[in-house]
Parts: sequence; structure tokens; C-alpha cells
Amino acid sequence: MHVLDWAMMCAYFGLMVLIGWWSHKRVGDVKDFFTAGGKMPWWLTGISHHMSGYSAVLFVAYAGVAYTDGITVYFWGMASIGVGVAIGSWLFAARWNRLRSKLGVASPLEYLAKRYNVPTQQVLAWSGSLLKVFDIASKWFAVATLLNVFAGVDYNVGILITGVITLFYCTVGGLWADALTELGQFIIQAVAAIVMIVVVLGKLGGISALWTMWDKLPAAHVNPTTSKYTTIFLLVYVLVKTFEYNGGMWNLAQRYMAAPNTHAARRGARLSAGLYLVWPLVLMFPMFAAPLLIPGVQNPNNSYAIMTTTFLPPGLIGLVLAGIFSHTMAMVSSDANAISAVITRDMIPVMFRKARQWTDTQGLKAARITTVTFVVLTMIVATQAQNLGGVLQIVVNWVAALMGPISIPLLLGMLGWFRRCGARAAIVSWAGGLIAYGLVYYVFDVSQTALIATPVLISLVLYIALGLIAPERKDSTDVIIDTIDRDDEVASTGTKEGSGVPA
Repeated sequence: MHVLDWAMMCAYFGLMVLIGWWSHKRVGDVKDFFTAGGKMPWWLTGISHHMSGYSAVLFVAYAGVAYTDGITVYFWGMASIGVGVAIGSWLFAARWNRLRSKLGVASPLEYLAKRYNVPTQQVLAWSGSLLKVFDIASKWFAVATLLNVFAGVDYNVGILITGVITLFYCTVGGLWADALTELGQFIIQAVAAIVMIVVVLGKLGGISALWTMWDKLPAAHVNPTTSKYTTIFLLVYVLVKTFEYNGGMWNLAQRYMAAPNTHAARRGARLSAGLYLVWPLVLMFPMFAAPLLIPGVQNPNNSYAIMTTTFLPPGLIGLVLAGIFSHTMAMVSSDANAISAVITRDMIPVMFRKARQWTDTQGLKAARITTVTFVVLTMIVATQAQNLGGVLQIVVNWVAALMGPISIPLLLGMLGWFRRCGARAAIVSWAGGLIAYGLVYYVFDVSQTALIATPVLISLVLYIALGLIAPERKDSTDVIIDTIDRDDEVASTGTKEGSGVPA
């Protein structure tokens, strides 16, 4: 990398630190730290939700699949998320928002203690937090891979640099810092993506390559599905991503909670869904073109980084790298905030009685300490990512497969259709999904489709079946579901709940 590239990177990191420091002034208590005080505008909610949803894995593992298999990675990797978030804008976004505005919930798992019971809440909290350690570790390693290809930076040094910068602004500024840096990162990424497309089109002969390039690629590269990434795999991914991106990834539930009202939460979800359907095509076009421009790459995961360093002039390489960094830092900082919320609000108070009487100042201090501890742990695990199977192995085989059993009781527990599903259904569906994953991963030799589908489908069937066969309906369950199921008209003020505007 040229000195101009390093200057671009330093300017980017400096901007993130400044935003974090500015956001620090907006955080007065734990609810500000975790839900932005319910004051995040819908457009920032949508952009933040979108930016928190994917990382440098897109430019490493997914770029590798695009190089070897073509456009299929867009359909199951990105379009599935757009469809899932669109479903969530109808089913889940408003309910998450009402949990905050009506019940004072500040953590995505906080309501589970009353909806089911404390043991169920703790099981989901501990297992979800552990899974997130490995998920985020894979994101750090993906960024370190890019730094290694771009500038020859040692993997562990790359993990340390990105981790420390992210740790500063997300610890100091909380969710406000996450959202505002994500807005800045979205703008930087947009400029970087447009630069990359212009350069690639120039190499391919001009703007006409947008529609003429596809005939030059291998025929299989233009198929939405392949023998490995089948139609069933795509449909299962839509199901998994519907759960994952509407609250199964706890940080994304926070975006809905942080909106000022249910209308804003829904609009933010729709904006994010639209971005997932359209924007990845802009980001991934150079990846689809890579086999024509750099044939014979030994490690396809490095294809995007190789194109960048080969075709871009000094300064622009740093800009594109900053755009790539923006994804990972956005996702990791928001994940860290969500995990901190769960640990501080749901796990520590169960283990230590004194934590239940914390003042706002003590709670905020605990939140920041928890965030630091969690991020440092993920950085340590990231140094061992290669030994854990690599980035794609962790993201697709681990996270996608295990997200269903953890998120099904969390999300379906908010819906009136599942009032009869109690703690027994939640625990059995969670355990059944994990056992099923263990069997198909370690015992049976199955396809990747079966590996992803089995845990989520087993959990879903067990949760619904136990609700029908052995129902556990509680008054507290009815109260929670009825409370978050609709907006109330407040007669005394003539306003709709949570909106602050005439009904």
C-alpha cells in the first residue's frame, strides 16, 4: 500500500473515533447506551440495521463463492436477507419497539423471564452469547485476511488494530455511536463501491459490460442455484435469515427498539430490506467479474483484495479498504452492544443480587466493562479462526445452523399464535435443535443444505408441537403478547402510543 492509502485509512479510523467521542455526550444512562433512548429516526434505523447485518466476510468468503460459483451467492447470501427483513417489517419490527416503549425493555432477552421463566432466559442468553463470540471472531479474521493481502500486515496485528478502534467508539458512545458511525461508514462504502465498479467496467470495455459480461462467464455462474447451493438451500436460508435478521441477531432487534415509535420501526425495516435486495448487487458486481479479470487465482477468498491492489491507483486502495472495514466495524460494534445489553441486563443480575440495585451510573459502568471484556474475548478467539475451519465454515455452518434453535423461542414467543408455547416448548426446541446439529455435523455425512435445514426445522417443529400437545399458557404471557400486539389510543392526550403525534 502507498502512503496515500495509509493516510486514507488513518483518516477513516480518526473519523470513527471522533464520532464515538461526540456520541459519548448523548449517553446518560443504560437505556441511552443500549437503545439510544428510543430517539433514533427511521432512516438511521434502517441504514444502521443494514450496515449491522454483514461484514468483511462479504469481501472474503462470499467473494470466494462468487469467484467459483457466480451469482448464486447473491440469492442465498443477500436476497434471502432482504426477503426475511421484509417479512420482519410486518411481523416483528413493531413488537420489538413496543417492548421498549410499553414494557421498558432495554435488552432483547429481557422479556423472556416473564414470557417463559428465568432458566429459559438464561439458557438462550448463554448459548447465544457463546455463539456470537465465534461469529464475531470470524469477522475479525476476515478483516485481518484483507489487511494481510493488501499490506502484508500480520493477521494478529490486523485483528488488534481493528479491534481496538472498534472497542473505543462502541464502548464510549453506545448505540448512538454505533448508528452514527454506521451512517458514516455507509457513505464511505458507497463511494468506495462506485469507484470499484467504474474501474472494473473500464477494464471490461465500458458500461456495456453491465449486460454483456455474463455471456463470457462460465454458464453455471449465471444460475441462481447450483448443485451445492440448491433451491432447497435457498428456501431454508430465507427461513433462517428471517429469524436471524429480525432479532435472532440481538443487535438488529435493538435497531427496532431504538426507533421512536412503531411506524418508524417498520419504515426502518423496509428501508433495510430494500437495501439488502439492491445494494449488494453494486458491491458484488466486481466479484462476479473477477474470473474474467484475474483468472487462475489459487485462493478465491483473496480475489476481491487482489483486484483492488491490482487495478486501483494509490489512495483509492485505501478508500476501498476503508469501505470494507466499515462493514465489519459496523457489525461487530453493534453485536458487542447487544451482547453487553444481554449480559448486563439479563445474566449478571441473575448471578449477583447486588446488580439488581445498581444505579444508572453503576449500570452504565458495568455495560462498558462488559463490552470491553466481550470484544477482547472475540479478538483472542479470532487468532484461532483457521483452526476452527475458516471464515465460511464458521459463518455458514455454525452460525446459520445454530441461529434457528436460539431465535425461535425468542421471536415466536412474541406472536399471539404461539401463546400456548411455554418454557417447556422453548427449552426442548432449543435442545432438540442443538442435538440435531451435533448429529448431522459430527455423526452423519449430510449435504450442506441438510446441515443448515435440520436444526432450524427440528426446533420449529418441536416448539409448535409441544405448544399443541402440552400447552403452558400463563397470565403473564397473555399480558405481554396483548401489550405488544397493538398500538393503544391514549384518550387523555389524543395521541397514539409511542408516536408523539396526533392519532
